Amino acid sequence: MTVGEAAFNPLDLSGRHYLVTGAASGIGRAVAERMALLGARLSLVDVDAAALEGVRAALLARGVVQATPFDLRDTDAIGPMVEGCVAAQGPLHGIVHCAGLQSVMPVRTLKLERARELFAVNTEAALALSSALASRKVYAGEHGALVFISSVMAMAGSPGAVAYAASKAALHGMARTLSVELAPKRIRVNCIAPGFVRTPLLERTERLWEPGQREAVEAQHPLGFGEPEDIANAVVFLAADTGRWITGTVLVVDGGYLAH
Repeated sequence: MTVGEAAFNPLDLSGRHYLVTGAASGIGRAVAERMALLGARLSLVDVDAAALEGVRAALLARGVVQATPFDLRDTDAIGPMVEGCVAAQGPLHGIVHCAGLQSVMPVRTLKLERARELFAVNTEAALALSSALASRKVYAGEHGALVFISSVMAMAGSPGAVAYAASKAALHGMARTLSVELAPKRIRVNCIAPGFVRTPLLERTERLWEPGQREAVEAQHPLGFGEPEDIANAVVFLAADTGRWITGTVLVVDGGYLAH
């Protein structure tokens, strides 16, 4: 093995610029930390300005990191927001859409206003981000990657999750279609479908569960609940050169949840 071969790392993101939504906590923060560790420049986006600034400050020592507080429900402003990130740090090589809303709403009590809010952040924002990356003034022209964080709830039925499941399942169809449309630009498009991961979102969901329900849900995962880092590892695999021949697919990272 030569010195050059020994130094080669297909996960190296040095010189590349990625935008990560939902970066203030949970999976988004873990993705930002992994990408920074691998040398990427980062534009971090989240509605929680204070928490986002904390992440930016923690990652500064690893490279160039910009924080942009932004509410993704304002879908019409996503394009200009992305262009602002490009103006500050140069063209993007990829976007990871981790931000998401979750709500337990049985269909008999479903409020369409809340469902539309879920779709705005979970689905419409992903579409707006994809449109922005496809622009010549935004895209760096190489190593292109879009990664959407979906959910196993898009692939397995669960009472009360109809709006959430629909918003996430839409990402699967979006990824398949965009993978074909954007292939000539060398932009790969994939989803990751996590099982239940220990995040602040899971903690909020647990408050709605009956006694013993947490143990029952974790038992549905042969490998137990996941950690944000488990999903972040899958994200960088798809975004880096390790995933250069993977597009239009859904990578399930669920500790065996769907194996039942």
